[in-house]
Amino acid sequence: MLATNVHKSQRVGVFVDVQNLYYSAKNLYNTKVNFREILRTAVGSRQLVRAIAYVIKAEVKDESTFFEALEKIGFEVKAKDLQIFIGGAKKGDWDIGIAMDCIELAPRLDTIVIISGDGDFLPLLQHLRRAMGCRVEVIAFGKSTSKKLIEEADSFVDLDSSKKFLI
Repeated sequence: MLATNVHKSQRVGVFVDVQNLYYSAKNLYNTKVNFREILRTAVGSRQLVRAIAYVIKAEVKDESTFFEALEKIGFEVKAKDLQIFIGGAKKGDWDIGIAMDCIELAPRLDTIVIISGDGDFLPLLQHLRRAMGCRVEVIAFGKSTSKKLIEEADSFVDLDSSKKFLI
């Protein structure tokens, strides 16, 4: 769970890789993620500055309803279209967008919470801690999270630890 060295005056930014969480919950537990509880856990008693959920528009049923629900919870939703390549391959990720937002917002934040288990974020965590001086926390499903990401984070919340993070 979160470390004890967090303070109420900390300014927090929360950055959610929605696809990463969605597919982890679906593949591990065949269920959905409780984004409200995850945001509550990420912020705690600290001051939330920004909460951004990064989503891929795939033109599926109830997609817009889901995006609106994220906004009602308190997330700013950033969406991009699913890329479909010749031959049918599909790609949709926000890694660079999340990294850029974290770096751009870091001067106004004390703590950055990355909600993803994607090991591609390891260099980002290292940069945010060393060059930007931010505390970096990771929240994700431990079973599908990069071990190096867990080791690099100042704290790690394992979503596998409680059913409150699932719907």
